[in-house]
Amino acid sequence: MVREADVAVIGLGPGGEAVAGRLAEAGLDVVGIEAELVGGECPYWACIPSKMLIRAGNLLAEAYRIPGMAGGADVMPDFTVAAARIRDEATDDWNDQVAADRFTGKGGTLVRARGRLAGEGLVEAGGETFRLRRGVVIAAGSKPSVPPVPGLADTPYWTNRQAVSAKQAPASLIVMGGGAVGVELAQAFARFGTRVTVVEAQERLLPLDEPEAGELIAATLRKEGVDVRTGARAAAVAHGADGFTVTVEGDDRALTAERLLVATGRHNDLAGLGLETVGLDPKARSLDTDGQLLVRPGLWAVGDVTGRGAFTHMAMYQADIVARAVLGEPGPEADYRAVPRVTFTDPEVGAVGLTERAAREAGLTVRTGTGQVPASTRGWIHKAGNEGFIKLVEDADRGVLVGGTSVGPMGGEVLYGLTVAVQAEVPVERLRHMIYAYPTFHRGMLDALADLAG
Repeated sequence: MVREADVAVIGLGPGGEAVAGRLAEAGLDVVGIEAELVGGECPYWACIPSKMLIRAGNLLAEAYRIPGMAGGADVMPDFTVAAARIRDEATDDWNDQVAADRFTGKGGTLVRARGRLAGEGLVEAGGETFRLRRGVVIAAGSKPSVPPVPGLADTPYWTNRQAVSAKQAPASLIVMGGGAVGVELAQAFARFGTRVTVVEAQERLLPLDEPEAGELIAATLRKEGVDVRTGARAAAVAHGADGFTVTVEGDDRALTAERLLVATGRHNDLAGLGLETVGLDPKARSLDTDGQLLVRPGLWAVGDVTGRGAFTHMAMYQADIVARAVLGEPGPEADYRAVPRVTFTDPEVGAVGLTERAAREAGLTVRTGTGQVPASTRGWIHKAGNEGFIKLVEDADRGVLVGGTSVGPMGGEVLYGLTVAVQAEVPVERLRHMIYAYPTFHRGMLDALADLAG
């Protein structure tokens, strides 16, 4: 039996749920297909619970900074309090009924199954076949990338899911991967007393960001007692009664820990989506889309599967474009020149647009300028925990910023101004003559601009 509907959305993560809900509210007959939890990775295992854990760790760090600034403090870390907040406030003990009811309350039909294309305008899910009058949206998300390290696959390693759902902090933890997720969770667990080692195969942490950012975060982690090893590639992993053993290439000393967290990025798995039934390559790394997120007539893609960055804000941005396209509403096409990203370490690392290296590789005439947070008035006032900087990347031929990085307390919030400047292509000369509130962290822009001119 074939059932007709207007639109099917395969995957109800942040982007898919947003598209499906918007279209259902508009009166369309929408089938939302999700095999796991409605809402996806972000609210249950990623953005929200991890930031709760990070917030708890940051509070502990702030308490340790009280001496010399506000008196004294006795600090007693208790991981179970943070774990309970994640369970009770963020995830409802990993129950998605509220999200499911939110979607069905808008008139959508929820199918709890894996969905796949079955031909032009056809989707199979939960033993049913749906014929879609307007089309299909693929928002299938991504999965953790697990490197082919000998022995790893046979061990009970953690990904971000197990890390944020832990009820107790382990005594020791090896983090394989020094990207955003790895360093965020490494710092958070270390602040609760876990002995943490970070193993990163590349020569620096946060390899997608400016080198200065990775160097500062590595120095901060080391100061907090984390063993940071860069240029260190795992050669083998074993697990036994005493925990994990990780052997690193070129090092005779094996690393040992109670737990191992694999945080080596994410990848799209398109193989089970039936792409071949509509002439697409199921082995592709991502789905190519146009400015309206259209893959081909009647088929849109949203979120991680588009290869534009595994960010909730990217999925939500794209969801809005797709909803407008399906409904025939006017609006701009996708514009990726100012994609922001934040690593929620302490200090925070915010970045937007091109790094200096990427700008040079794009053939631009590049100028850079940097202002140091500790040298600013607000940084001096902040004192303990004031590490950071603002770095600007200018296309000198056009006199506009093409990238920027803000590292420091509330670095992700300072990033907003940089994002506007890059997105709107505000002339650097105009930025120099703005009024910046005093004393603020974002006022460090003036030092960076002065350095840019010099």
